[in-house]
Amino acid sequence: MNEFTYIARRRSGDQVRGTIQAASLDDAARLIREQALFPVKIESAKSLLSFSFSSKKVRTRVLAKFYSQMADLLRAGVPLMRALEILQRQSTSPVLGEILVDIRKQVADGQTLADAMARHERIFGELAISMIRAGQEGGFVEDVFKRTAEFTNRQEDLKSEITGAMAYPILLLIIGLSVVSVLLIYFVPKFGQIFDRLRERGELPAFTEALLATSMTLQQYGLWVLAAFVGLFFVVRAQLQTPRGRRYLDTFKLRAPILGTVFRDLAITRFNRVLGTLRRNGIPILTALRIAKDSTGNVLMREAIDRAAENVKAGDKLATPLRASGVFPSEIVEMIEVAEESNTLEDVLIESADSLETQTTRQLQLAVRFLEPLMLLAMASITLVVVVALLLPIFRMSSAL
Repeated sequence: MNEFTYIARRRSGDQVRGTIQAASLDDAARLIREQALFPVKIESAKSLLSFSFSSKKVRTRVLAKFYSQMADLLRAGVPLMRALEILQRQSTSPVLGEILVDIRKQVADGQTLADAMARHERIFGELAISMIRAGQEGGFVEDVFKRTAEFTNRQEDLKSEITGAMAYPILLLIIGLSVVSVLLIYFVPKFGQIFDRLRERGELPAFTEALLATSMTLQQYGLWVLAAFVGLFFVVRAQLQTPRGRRYLDTFKLRAPILGTVFRDLAITRFNRVLGTLRRNGIPILTALRIAKDSTGNVLMREAIDRAAENVKAGDKLATPLRASGVFPSEIVEMIEVAEESNTLEDVLIESADSLETQTTRQLQLAVRFLEPLMLLAMASITLVVVVALLLPIFRMSSAL
């Protein structure tokens, strides 16, 4: 018998972790399913061989196309198994094709579509799987696939806009750092011998001395400095993968100057749209909150929504705990409060998501436009510091003459 570690989900959607003794991966998966759990990932405790496609990627646009085509086929009355077979044959992504083969096999064995997709959560994402599960339970899975395609395309469009807007500032940063590095490594050392006499007399400005020392350090240990920065980058990235690191990052996102408001509004936009869509399709408020919280992508906001769900379960209004959380802005909370009183929550949430997304896009564009001159100013300031540090001793020598 071998020992396996696993990640699984209950029918309620809660995640479960544990270990199990079994002869093989297939036996382990069968034993887990017998416990009314749906395996997401199973690994050998010794070899850590993955049971999932976690190391493979599928482009976001390919996933959006899959969701849209699935919605069209199901709306046209094509049976689920036939739809999966058609999309598997037509898939332009080999990875997605393999995954669809596995999903079709699991569905044929009696699993629901959402549970079969949950085996590949790193590909489809927790939000899409949760919405599809809710759609199957509520009988509107075609609409859910269509909505998921729209959400995915919106997110990819926004990501493309951000990437395109940041291209010029990043180019400025790379050029600026390259120019400064060339100045420090190749240009500044040529002045060292010129300033030796001033250094012997103790007349070399401290500003220039610091610049020469920096230049010497980069000449001798430049590769080590670069390696240290690269190592620091990977260490920080690894720390941000931990729950504690993720909390620090999400806290920074909400409190960062200028961009903090953008991050917060984007998260609220996703939450409002998903919650409004689920409520419009008749999903109970507690189930809708459990699904919609994952769309925020922020630990602090998820915790606030969890507390709100507990209060709603006790009979309170949704707006009350959201206001107490301090994470949601007052204008959003007041809008939800009015919508609850008028029984138009789902309509108001979707309308507010559209308007807030437009507003956030404008804020992001303004922030990026502000970043461009800021980068130019920073690069010009660094270059000015180098030039001034080199000119100060020259002015001193000319005045002595």
